[in-house]
Amino acid sequence: QVQLVESGGGLVQPGGSLRLSCAASVSIFSINTMGWYRQAPGKLREWVALITTPGSTDYADSVKGRFTISRDNAKNTVYLQMNSLKPEDTAVYYCYTTIRGSVYWGQGTQVTVSS
Repeated sequence: QVQLVESGGGLVQPGGSLRLSCAASVSIFSINTMGWYRQAPGKLREWVALITTPGSTDYADSVKGRFTISRDNAKNTVYLQMNSLKPEDTAVYYCYTTIRGSVYWGQGTQVTVSS
């Protein structure tokens, strides 16, 4: 059973930054893809970013240029650095990965952008 535990969420003012972490209970060295989704109140879950084993990254247009995803295989952790945050970034952020056809999710961490 793979467990993903997110941390780093909180309340931040518009224009501020946060770094989310996603710690996996297994080695992520050979896991091809890990990433983040988010879900705002009353909205569908929205894909945010992903990173592959070779280090390739991709981002939703809404966060491109502001968010950076990275991975530390030695720590079995994926990060999401979020800069220039906007109120519309307010959501619960979920880490995910796909292993042998099964999708695993973390429990989510709340990010609130408000003055």
